[in-house]
Amino acid sequence: MKRVLLSIAAASAVLVSLPVAASAAPWQPINQRQANIEHRIDRGVRTGDLTRREAMRLRSEYRDLARLEARYRRTDGGLSNWERRDLDRRFDRLSQNVYAERHDRQDRQDRPDHGGRY
Repeated sequence: MKRVLLSIAAASAVLVSLPVAASAAPWQPINQRQANIEHRIDRGVRTGDLTRREAMRLRSEYRDLARLEARYRRTDGGLSNWERRDLDRRFDRLSQNVYAERHDRQDRQDRPDHGGRY
């Protein structure tokens, strides 16, 4: 009886943790995250999802983050675990900002007419 209860408890613990593990995004290197964010901003400008002002502000945030990363890398010969986590949090926030700005339904006023093609 004790073994059955332990088996049920172990199986329950595994089943409860599966959705969390499945929903977690895989970790990406910082350089890959930078490239993805740059690409998303550029695509937002091309499609008209981002206004000029929004794109300028997002690119400014991106440059500030890149400078911070460079400063972190210069000190003590690389990134510490704390610095890596800090950069990850900041990239998460910037990524959320890019998403929010691209989906806020503000269209670029100066978008050229390409017949629906971008």
